[in-house]
Amino acid sequence: METLLIILAIVFGIVGLAGSVLPVLPGPPMSFGGLLLLLLCESAHIGSTSIWIAAIFLAIVSILDYVAPIWFTNLCGGSKQSTRGSMIGMLVGLFVFPPWGLIIGPFVGAFLGGIVAHNTTGKAFKVAMMSFLGFVLTTGVKLVYGGVILFMIIRNVISQLGYNSFLLAKQATYSLFLPDDG
Repeated sequence: METLLIILAIVFGIVGLAGSVLPVLPGPPMSFGGLLLLLLCESAHIGSTSIWIAAIFLAIVSILDYVAPIWFTNLCGGSKQSTRGSMIGMLVGLFVFPPWGLIIGPFVGAFLGGIVAHNTTGKAFKVAMMSFLGFVLTTGVKLVYGGVILFMIIRNVISQLGYNSFLLAKQATYSLFLPDDG
């Protein structure tokens, strides 16, 4: 059972890291779920302080993921059409020409939304750039969070393997020097 939990924790960590870039996957929550799965293992070396810190950062990253693009768009006078255009552009870009559509789609969507709302390309371009900046910022923050959590999972698994190997070697060494009962 412990091996299954370890494998699932690693898979959740990897999927969580991928979800930092792909909007169809909940990246940071998946990464945190992997950490929680690892915590269920008896040989896990993760303290409650690490779990609480990871949970607090998960909340911050999740809030930032929703607030930052809107805040960046509104910072330069963007409209609801620009924000919606950015989201639609991201989804269309994801399916029409991945993976580059995921980067270009929000920019084009915000630009078109800005043209609809403001009727000027200069203002629309500025709004699109700020929307793109918000997207890049939140994606970077999610990648860092997912990378740190995946690192914690892998480091813990390696330390478990090293500790178990140490115990097996210790047991084998003792058996060399103990008299045979048979």
